[in-house]
Amino acid sequence: MSAHTEGETRDRRTRHPIALAIGIGCYVLAVIVGMYLLNDFGSILMAPLWIAHGVMLIVPIRRLGARVSSAGAALFIVIASLFAAYGANLAHDDLTLQLRGETVTATVAKERLDPGQGKGRRSHYVLERQDGTRIPGPEMVTGFKEYEVGQVLTVLADPQGKLEPQTLGEADATDELLSSGGAALAALGCVAWMTWRGSDTAKQRDEAKRKTSSRTQKAYKAVTRNHTTQDEQEEKLREALRTFPADRRGYIKVHPEDFPDVSQQRASRIAWELGLRAEAAGNRGSWRFRETVVEEVPHD
Repeated sequence: MSAHTEGETRDRRTRHPIALAIGIGCYVLAVIVGMYLLNDFGSILMAPLWIAHGVMLIVPIRRLGARVSSAGAALFIVIASLFAAYGANLAHDDLTLQLRGETVTATVAKERLDPGQGKGRRSHYVLERQDGTRIPGPEMVTGFKEYEVGQVLTVLADPQGKLEPQTLGEADATDELLSSGGAALAALGCVAWMTWRGSDTAKQRDEAKRKTSSRTQKAYKAVTRNHTTQDEQEEKLREALRTFPADRRGYIKVHPEDFPDVSQQRASRIAWELGLRAEAAGNRGSWRFRETVVEEVPHD
């Protein structure tokens, strides 16, 4: 990596990455709690808030100085936070039913199946007490035809009629609590990983890998008898960027193995000279270029 690119990375990285990472982690936890509390407002309000959460994460994560996509990390954190908040909401319903629910002997009065075909549908049951009165609350929802009409069950029923009744075995919040906690830890783990990726130790390891890759490229050139110079490869790359057709998403794709002496940072510089930007995220073995990208590869 050139001194110019190294300087850009250091300028972008904060001087106190641990403090910043702790701040990001606290913010992520606060968002999970806030979204859990706002869950009753519906998806129309929640969707823009989740999007705003992801956008606000990109800048502080980028300040950690990692050489990987901050947008991709922000998206992962948002998805993990969403699962954490959703799992907490499910656990809350189960815990509430355990605390205030009444144990009732009920009879399955009616069954209704989801529309469609196949056993992937869910069953909806209307339950009645032994005296024939309906148990308050929504219908009990289970997997495909778990019970028959006329079957007698012991369930927990919500006396306020807000929560659906559940059998004693189903009214357990353990799984939901574990999944919610695991998703929250995954979000915090991503913050920790991005902090590590931005550390000098990780950068030194990447530099060692780059040198190893350089030796591999030389061996590749010897095996394939590709004796083109770096200047020739750069000219070939320029020609490819000028003439290759774009895919359906507007990206021009090239294979890095065709340019063994050209680094991705140098390719980004060449693309910039032609009015393009090099995409840093989601390349999957290729280099992708477009006029606008999610996150640009630093120039060499």
